[in-house]
Formats: sequence, C-alpha cells, structure tokens
Amino acid sequence: MRVVLAEDLALLRDGLIRLLEANDCEVVEAVDNGPSLLRALTTHRPDIAVVDVRLPPSFTDEGLRAAIEARRQVPGLPVLVLSQYVEQLYARELLADRSGGVGYLLKDRVFNVRQFVDAVRQVAAGGTAMDPDVVAQLLTRHAGDKPLATLTPREREVLEAMAEGRSNAAIAAKLVVTEKAVSKHTNNIFGKLGLPQSEDDNRRVLAVLAYLNG
Repeated sequence: MRVVLAEDLALLRDGLIRLLEANDCEVVEAVDNGPSLLRALTTHRPDIAVVDVRLPPSFTDEGLRAAIEARRQVPGLPVLVLSQYVEQLYARELLADRSGGVGYLLKDRVFNVRQFVDAVRQVAAGGTAMDPDVVAQLLTRHAGDKPLATLTPREREVLEAMAEGRSNAAIAAKLVVTEKAVSKHTNNIFGKLGLPQSEDDNRRVLAVLAYLNG
C-alpha cells in the first residue's frame, strides 16, 4: 500500500513512517506543509493520503484544503485525516464527496497501533473510518435541521453508529438490540432523511454524512 503522509511535527512524522512501514505500507513521500502535500498527492497518486489538518504555512486548515483539492484532481483518492481538531467546514466538504474512501480520526483517541492500521486499510479499500467524537460534533451542529429533528433518540444512536462505519450486526451489538431492530431503525432513518436505501454500507454511510454536511 503506497502512502503519502503529511505531518508537521518531525518526531510524530518519523514515528508514523516507521509504524506504517512496519505494517506493509510504503511511505512514498512524507511532507510537512500544505503546498508540498498537494504536489505529492497529485504526483504520486498514492493508495491513501494520511494528513493532519493544521500544516504550515498558516497552521489553520492547510492539510484538509490540500487533500480536497487533490481529490478534485485525482477523483477517488482515499483520504484519512489524523488530527487533534475537528475542522467542521472542510470536514463536511470532504465527507460530502462520495468518490473514494474517507476517514477522520482524532490523534488523542487512537488508543493502539492496530486501530490506526485497520483504519488506514479500511479507507484505502474505499471504506469509512470515523471517530465517534467527530461524528457527534457533526450531528450536534445539525441537530436543529428539520429532518434530523424528526429522528427518535434511538434512531439518532443508530445514525451515529452508521456514520462511524459500523455494520448492522456491529450496531446491534453496540446497542444491545437485534439486527432486525437495527434494520427497522435504519429504514426509518432513510425514510425521514429522504435517502435511498443501499446494500452498500459505505455508500450508505457517505450518503448520510453528505446529507448532514449539506
């Protein structure tokens, strides 16, 4: 798996390179600023980009903006954001683009190497890997939207778990209910949000996120 990494802290960048390469990934380039990230992504066209949000020169949202622009030039480029912050505006734009795998993890909530590596592989394969805190912030921001406000508390729990990339079986285990109950809640959610049903879990999650981010 070919990876482009963007992280401005030298020690963390070196640690991530070693971690990725120890898990059968090839870091084709590691950069520390937004312009270099855009160049690296469009030049190498890697299997996945692992990017921080706040990079030089502005230390605001350089990483996310570079990743979004790269996806415009390389449609379907998988992007995994690894940051301390939830940058809501550009996060919504990234999530609303359904043309490739996407993930958003918070650095201080990645508790072990396996969790991180699994997320990298999942996003590279076209899937979704979302930190529950990121999902919660996006949901909270839109809590007053009329269609979202029509959801029951249980439906909101199911929606949040869906947005994390969980299957119906995983949602059932998390909420201690049957898969049949989860399926019923899911159908209700799609109906209330006006979203078409799909057998593809990833497209389902991205459709929900795209609605919330719209």
